[in-house]
Amino acid sequence: MSSRLQPIAEVFRHRNYTLFMVGLGPHAISSWMYRVGVGWLAWELTRSPAWLGVIAAADLIPVLFLSPVAGALLDRIVPINALRLTQWLQFLQCVFVVAGMMTGWMTIELLLVLTLALGVIQTFGASARHATVPHTVPRSLVAAAVSLDSALFQASRFIGPAIAALVIPVWGVLGAFWGHLVGTFVFSVFMHLMHVPAPERHHSRKGFLSDIVGGMAYVRGHAAIWPLLLMLLAASACLRPLQEMLPGFAEAVFHSDAVGLAWLSSAMGVGAMVSAIAVAVRGHGAGLAAAAFSGMFGLVASTLGLVATDRLWVGVIFCVLSGYTMNTLSVSIQALVQSAVDDTYRARVMSLYTLVYRGTPALGALVFGGLAEFVGLRWSYALAAVIGLAAGLWFLKQKASISQTLG
Repeated sequence: MSSRLQPIAEVFRHRNYTLFMVGLGPHAISSWMYRVGVGWLAWELTRSPAWLGVIAAADLIPVLFLSPVAGALLDRIVPINALRLTQWLQFLQCVFVVAGMMTGWMTIELLLVLTLALGVIQTFGASARHATVPHTVPRSLVAAAVSLDSALFQASRFIGPAIAALVIPVWGVLGAFWGHLVGTFVFSVFMHLMHVPAPERHHSRKGFLSDIVGGMAYVRGHAAIWPLLLMLLAASACLRPLQEMLPGFAEAVFHSDAVGLAWLSSAMGVGAMVSAIAVAVRGHGAGLAAAAFSGMFGLVASTLGLVATDRLWVGVIFCVLSGYTMNTLSVSIQALVQSAVDDTYRARVMSLYTLVYRGTPALGALVFGGLAEFVGLRWSYALAAVIGLAAGLWFLKQKASISQTLG
C-alpha cells in the first residue's frame, strides 16, 4: 500500500471508528438532502433573501448561545451517550417536518420553529461528535480521523444535493425529508453498536459556570488555538453564509430552479470532499497552518468570482473552489486544534469551534441577507469578500507564531 494512504488504512482498523463512519454516511447524505429541501421550501414559500437569511439563522444561531454550555456539559459526561440522544431527537424533529408537509400545515413560521429546534439539537450533537471522534482512534491518528470524518461529510454535500435534484422534481421537498428520516434512523442505530470508553479527566470541583469560564480562558491563553479560531470566525461570519444563500443565487442570479441549486450545492460538496481527502492523506499536522491561511485567501477569491458572473456553469466552477477552500480552512484548523488541546478541555474547546463555525454564519446570513434586499445578492457578498480579504491580511501576520507554537 502507498505510504500516502497508510493513515487512511490505519484509522479503519479501529472498530469504533469504522462503525461511526459507516453509520454517518447515510445520515450525512440525507442531511444535505434535507438542507436543500428546507432552503428550496423557504424560497418557494417567500421568494425572499431576507427569509432565507432568517431560516439559516434559526438553524445556526442556537450555537451562539448554547455551545459553551454544551462544551462544559460534555466535559462532565460521556460524549457518546450525548451523541446517541441528540441523534434520536433529530429523528423526532424530522418526523414533525414530514407530518407538517403531509397535513398541509407547513408555513414559513412553522418551518422557522422546527429549524430553530433542529439548531438547538445540533448544537449539542456537533459538540458530542467532535468530542467522540478523537476517542475512537489513538492520538497519533486524530488528524487523519478528523479529516476522513470531514471527507465523508463533504462527500455527502455532493451526493446529497445530487440525489435531491432527482427527488424534488418527482416527489417534491417531502421526498428529501423522507430520505433524511431514514438516514437519521440508521445513524442512531449505529451509535448504539459503538463501545467508546469514557475519557479520563481531571476536573476541579468547581461549578458549571466556572467550567465554561475556564474553557474560554484556556482558549484565550493558547498561543495557537486563539488566533486560529479568530481567523475561522472572520471567514465564517463573512464568507461561509454564502452557502445558505445559494437558493437565492440559483433563481435570482443564475435564473435556474431546484436543479440549479442542486448543481451549486453539489459543486461545493465536490470541492470540500477533495480538500478533506487531501488533508486526511497528509495524516499529520505538518503544514496545516499554511493550508489554513491559503484556504482563507482562496475562499475570498472564489467568492469574488461567484458574484462576478450570472452564468450557472461558471458559478458551479467557483462553487467547487469555494467548497475546497472553505473546507481546507476549517478542517485544517479543526485538526490543529484537536491535536493541540488538552483532553480535559476538549469538549469545551471544540464547542467553541462549533460556535464559530456554525454559529457566526447565522449573524452573517442575517446581515448580508438583509443587505441583499437593498443592493442584491451579488453586491452584498462582494462586500463580504472584501471584508474577508482585509481580515486575512491581518491574520497573515500571525502565521509564523502559530507554526512555531504547534511545532
